[in-house]
Amino acid sequence: MDKLLAQIAKFGIVGVISFIVDYVVYRIFNAIFVSVGFSEVFAQYYLLSALLGFTVSVVVNYILSFKFVFERKEDISRKKEFIVFLVLSIIGLGINEVCLYLGYDVIYLNWPWLRSIMSEGFAKDVFFKFGATGVVMVYNFISRKIFLEKKD
Repeated sequence: MDKLLAQIAKFGIVGVISFIVDYVVYRIFNAIFVSVGFSEVFAQYYLLSALLGFTVSVVVNYILSFKFVFERKEDISRKKEFIVFLVLSIIGLGINEVCLYLGYDVIYLNWPWLRSIMSEGFAKDVFFKFGATGVVMVYNFISRKIFLEKKD
């Protein structure tokens, strides 16, 4: 049990580092796209920034996960391992988007009593983002443990 708790803690640290990388790359590309005028040509430039941030963070997460969190399977090539990792990450991204949509567009906007509890200044997007992140973290840990980690 102690080994599992240590693994979960390491997974959390790797997740925080990956989130920071994602966010910093996202902000850097947003600034670049605005400064060169790309934002005037492509109004959804932030989506491209998000894709670039996600891509870099997946690579960082992959490297750190197998260096510090999970034991590699010996019967799988690194190429196949990365592809599985990437597919699981993309599914996680989809789960994140669904959770955000359900949280804000379905629950918050359609439940007046919830809107009345949350004040105007309340950071609804942050609240739902943290919830979605929690769901995706559990999914990522379990799916990577099942599909990618060496079995004892």
